[in-house]
Amino acid sequence: MSTINIKRVKTSEIELKDRLVSIQRVAKVTKGGRTFSFSAIVVVGDENGIVGYGLGKAKEVTEAIAKGVDDAKKNLVKVPLLNGTVPHEQIGKFSGGFVLIKPAAVGTGVIAGGAMRAVLESAGVHNVLAKSKGSSNPHNVVKATVDALTKMRDAYTVAQQRGVDLNKVFNG
Repeated sequence: MSTINIKRVKTSEIELKDRLVSIQRVAKVTKGGRTFSFSAIVVVGDENGIVGYGLGKAKEVTEAIAKGVDDAKKNLVKVPLLNGTVPHEQIGKFSGGFVLIKPAAVGTGVIAGGAMRAVLESAGVHNVLAKSKGSSNPHNVVKATVDALTKMRDAYTVAQQRGVDLNKVFNG
């Protein structure tokens, strides 16, 4: 199988919008009692094919979100889009989270659950059918969705990797 091209993106020249996926209060039990803090999963994207996710932990909610946004900006990837949808069907996996992403016709909209919806809309996908199978944990669903999106290849990339003409990719 061919190698998967994960295209890293620099944050300096793009306008990113952040979206909070999940926030949780977590506790650390110590001798003096419980110490509470917050963990936040954040997705950032330019709604034009670039998306990233991050995790932030802090004593306060706003700090956790800010740390999550900073982490997400370090993990940006480029996603191939075709007429507002994904180029082909793809399965993504991370730990116990499995996701299935299918292209959809214009006007369908984003049919996906909460964590997947945030990632797909941040990436700029407007029409897609998606199903989360397995774990419903937002951490795993977000990572599995990004995994599926990074595995996507457009027709030009396939033609280049195979060393054939673009017509041959579509017509056999």
